[in-house]
Amino acid sequence: MSASATGFERDRGEFARGARAVVVLPDQGGASRDVEARLEETAGLAGAIGVVVADRVAFRVRSPKAATLIGSGQVEQLATLVRQEEAGLVVVDAGLTPVQQRNLETATEAKVIDRTGLILEIFGERAATAEGRLQVELAHLDYQAGRLVRSWTHLERQRGGFGFLGGPGETQIEADRRLIRDRMARLRRELEQVSRTRGLHRERRQRAPWPVVALVGYTNAGKSTLFNRLTGAHVMAEDLLFATLDPTLRQVSLPGIDKAILSDTVGFVSDLPTQLVAAFKATLEEVVSADLLIHVRDISHPDTEAQRADVEAVLAEIGVDASTPRFEAWNKLDLLHGDERGDALAEAARRDDVVAISALAGEGVDALVEAVAATLTAGHQRYTITLDSADGAGAAWLHAHGEVLDRSVEGERAEYEVRLAPRDYERFATRG
Repeated sequence: MSASATGFERDRGEFARGARAVVVLPDQGGASRDVEARLEETAGLAGAIGVVVADRVAFRVRSPKAATLIGSGQVEQLATLVRQEEAGLVVVDAGLTPVQQRNLETATEAKVIDRTGLILEIFGERAATAEGRLQVELAHLDYQAGRLVRSWTHLERQRGGFGFLGGPGETQIEADRRLIRDRMARLRRELEQVSRTRGLHRERRQRAPWPVVALVGYTNAGKSTLFNRLTGAHVMAEDLLFATLDPTLRQVSLPGIDKAILSDTVGFVSDLPTQLVAAFKATLEEVVSADLLIHVRDISHPDTEAQRADVEAVLAEIGVDASTPRFEAWNKLDLLHGDERGDALAEAARRDDVVAISALAGEGVDALVEAVAATLTAGHQRYTITLDSADGAGAAWLHAHGEVLDRSVEGERAEYEVRLAPRDYERFATRG
């Protein structure tokens, strides 16, 4: 399979960038999203891997066709559009069966990929770490294996490598099911080891213990920009879908808390392939075990409510407890003006779980930090602690880990009134 993996790398870089494409949305009705916004998002996804979107079109589909998904007349319109635009790629914003994909390719004389294939392409290009690449390859294989099982009897050749934008491959399909299954088993074992290692690190942090705050949100909502603002880090933050794939953790100081761990995670998207959710489970465990979630939302986006619902659905799918405290950071205030801005600020002010911010400009970020600190310290209790007045280290520890409310000194004894988390009080009481 090593040769295939090499083909996977070659195909992505050689064929994807610069390809002209037509984006197609089969609108089956009943969706909560605006058609134009959905087309814009899919065009953005294609652009994220360097595809040039020549045109975009939505077809109303009342009765999906088993052979082509869209109607025969719509297929002809699509084929004409592809020829006019001299496009070599058709991106269908829906899931396609292998039969539908093949029939559309025949009709349009262009390569066809569906939404899942497109997202997998992006993840394959973005993954930078060894773990990320393992996760993406596993997702690719899972997706491809299912399609081979359903279609191998009438296909003579598979596509090259693990990508979808490459040319036709020369490898016969006959052994792929076994080879893919074996490779997936090896990848899962490697990812289980990654998960165990990450679990050990997490246990070490919990023994410390430092609270973990995870940033979650729809892709391109501004999570990495906020992460950089809060930590002074330089995580890639661009106006680009799925700019960040691999998790990044940094220490931050919060009022009343000497240290917290802030985690920046992969962005979510509507119809996120189940293969990716499964493959990235090790990465997303940081979210599952977090003490607090900050749901970063692009409040300027026309589909911001639908995006919120998509994120919440993925959080539930990966096992995040509904009782986990969370804030919504309504980001990109700088893009709102007039009544829209005033309405957003007024609504945020009425809610206890929302802070309106501009991560780019810094507006509202201090208020968000204070709200996060208040939530993390909500379970703190008041303690009276007596120290030797010369115990500077003990006094510094109390100031670093809690809120010193009062201090009185009598002779060689100093008495502190401190608000601390119960676990921090236990740590202090048992310190060496």
